[in-house]
Amino acid sequence: MTTALITGSTAGIGAAFARRLAADGHDLVLVARDPKRLREQATELHDRHGIEAEVLTADLATDEGIEAVAARLSDLKNPVDLLVNNAGFGNKGRYLDVPMADELRMLKVHCEAVLRLTSSAAEAMRTRGRGGIVNVASVAAFVPRGTYGASKAWVVQFTQGAARDLAGSGVRLMALAPGFVRTEFHQRAGMGTDNIPGWMWLDADKLVASALADLTRGKTLSIPDLRYKALMGVVKVTPRALLGGISSRTGRKYGPQ
Repeated sequence: MTTALITGSTAGIGAAFARRLAADGHDLVLVARDPKRLREQATELHDRHGIEAEVLTADLATDEGIEAVAARLSDLKNPVDLLVNNAGFGNKGRYLDVPMADELRMLKVHCEAVLRLTSSAAEAMRTRGRGGIVNVASVAAFVPRGTYGASKAWVVQFTQGAARDLAGSGVRLMALAPGFVRTEFHQRAGMGTDNIPGWMWLDADKLVASALADLTRGKTLSIPDLRYKALMGVVKVTPRALLGGISSRTGRKYGPQ
């Protein structure tokens, strides 16, 4: 029996990871800010799949929250075999319209927390000679579009660089870059979704299945779904100046800033 720790576990992609891993027989450490939702999720997964589900209430926008999760990841007596760094959010508004405190909070969660938790997990996993880490980014990482995209670009670059440095250690690292997924993400950011074309939406459970398969294959970057693979192929060959204009217009229309 192995144990997986998932941040942002109570909704969206994090909840989909929890459902899939529990169904596969993994014990879980569920991390989020809402203790009531965590307890309900843990009870449901335990009753349905017979696994052990530990809850850890933590706000990853705070040092205390990051330190609590890092301590759990460093526990060699109760090892974590898979870390899913999923916690994240978007801010509504263009650059300079978003308060600086909100921008810094995003960087704390998307970058600092990911760095510190990945490091704690990877150190313990390297000692045991095995383990896996999935850092959830976004296809926004590949286009020039504000703080959100920049923070997710950092996640991709950091994860792939760390994966190269840890090659041969038994520790696998992978950045997951999904497109639009039906979660609470947009609602929490106060963003409407009615104008997003139906073909752009991904199913969270299918996304997770694809991500776990890519992790098993040893990939360091997973872009689930052929539609987004094709879009990112176009992005690679589009001149940066043109891409910046397109991403600015589409970002204002569809996504976080």
